[in-house]
Amino acid sequence: MIDGFRQALAAAEAFAGATAPNPPVGCAVLDAQGAVLACEAHQRAGGLHAEAAALAVGREAGLIDRAHTLIVTLEPCNHQGRTPPCVEAILASPAKAVRIGSRDPNPAVTGEGGARLARAGLDVAFVGDLDHRDAADLSRQADRLVAPFTTWSVHGRPWLTLKQALTADGGMVPPAGAKTFTSQASLVLAHRLRRRADAVVTGSGTILADAPLFTVRRAPDPRQAPRRLAILDRRRRTPASYLDAARSRGFEVSLHDDIPALLADLAASGVLEALIECGPTLLEAFLAADLWDERVTIRQSPRPGEPDTVEILDRLAA
Repeated sequence: MIDGFRQALAAAEAFAGATAPNPPVGCAVLDAQGAVLACEAHQRAGGLHAEAAALAVGREAGLIDRAHTLIVTLEPCNHQGRTPPCVEAILASPAKAVRIGSRDPNPAVTGEGGARLARAGLDVAFVGDLDHRDAADLSRQADRLVAPFTTWSVHGRPWLTLKQALTADGGMVPPAGAKTFTSQASLVLAHRLRRRADAVVTGSGTILADAPLFTVRRAPDPRQAPRRLAILDRRRRTPASYLDAARSRGFEVSLHDDIPALLADLAASGVLEALIECGPTLLEAFLAADLWDERVTIRQSPRPGEPDTVEILDRLAA
């Protein structure tokens, strides 16, 4: 069962950044002996939820009659949205047990999915309550996976990830003629952060200095909807040519006068996570306002050829 949970988490993580305004969710269908029959993820808003997708794959493979336990990274929904309630798909299956990673954080529906399944006679439990040495860690992973959705649902703003790259002497400016100074591994990390974000936030100063692309190029990107590029630019200094080029790269571009208005706009449009990639002035403004949930700091090694140092501060883990 624990291996099935790991598979469900990995399936969901592969689509983090592609499902807004829904959270990423994975589901594994197990037989009575704990073998995984099917494992799927919610891939985009409006598409099948993970539970329905995994059960559908099991049916197509002719394995559905062996379904015994569903492992779901997030509590199944019990309300009608763009798709039917997930509990209905589970109750229509032969499943007798459901194991859940994270409780639904939506204040309007929390607890209803698990309670509905239990009332129908299914054996329902949360992974954090299981008697296994890895249960607490898997529960934390499930909570972190939906942390952006939780922040958006409960606090009415996106999860904010601050990324900062520092040279060996503590600066943020690349050498003349270069746009970066970090290692290849750090560049891959940066693109993975972009991939999972629904929006990239920057300032006009960064655009004027570097004209960055902000695209995802070093990691698979399953996102189908346009990603937002939100630019803090109250003096409207960003060249129209840059805005046009960003739109041609697939971005939905918006200009903003201040941080509170920007966050309100992003939240209203269903942005769950925003990656802040900017210069020191704007970065300090977010820090001074205590507006961050995860802070990723990449420090160049003072010794050429040695790997960068990466520090990740995550308030959910604090």
